[in-house]
Amino acid sequence: MQEYKKKFIQFMVENEVLLFGEFTLKSGRKAPYFINTGKYRTGAQIARLGEYYAECYLAHGVNAQTLVGPAYKGIPLAVATSIALSNNHGVSLGFCFDRKEAKDHGEGGLFVGQELKDGDRVAIIEDVMTSGKALRETLPKLAQAADVRVEAMIISVDRQERGTGEKSAVQEAYDEFGIRVYAIVTMEDIITAIEEGVIGGKEYLQAMKDYRSRYGA
Repeated sequence: MQEYKKKFIQFMVENEVLLFGEFTLKSGRKAPYFINTGKYRTGAQIARLGEYYAECYLAHGVNAQTLVGPAYKGIPLAVATSIALSNNHGVSLGFCFDRKEAKDHGEGGLFVGQELKDGDRVAIIEDVMTSGKALRETLPKLAQAADVRVEAMIISVDRQERGTGEKSAVQEAYDEFGIRVYAIVTMEDIITAIEEGVIGGKEYLQAMKDYRSRYGA
């Protein structure tokens, strides 16, 4: 496992974003772990988070000109990622985010930030992907703004979990839209991190594997 993945899993545990125990999810499933991205609340946290997103962006060879952060959670993520890419890697990208309602005065339009133009390559930056709802809402807005090419979507964690069908939301995004979704870490990475002692939680390891076996995609 790449070093930045190990550090990110430790980062999640340290900030109580990744918790182990017994949790009832919105789906009704009882899971041995829970990811609460609402625990990211400080400038220091969002700065670190942007660094991990930047590492993931580069590790997968994404080649975009603009980072798109869907409102609202994606906004600080896109900004933090663009700062990290510039400061740490010398990669300068634009960023923009959508308005909830189009503005009909001033500069107008659906997006704030970098102006999108036909032929632009963009990457969407989001926190997690459960059902693919954010992607489905963002793509029509992008199409309305310009004829852009979505190179990738980057999220923090891929639960690798089946939705209503046999595939995960990440797999469905590729099948439906041809968009590759890259996660900083996956559920398999978290299991490996426990096995290798990167983080604690060995007492939950079997429950993690059982859950993966039952609901994994």
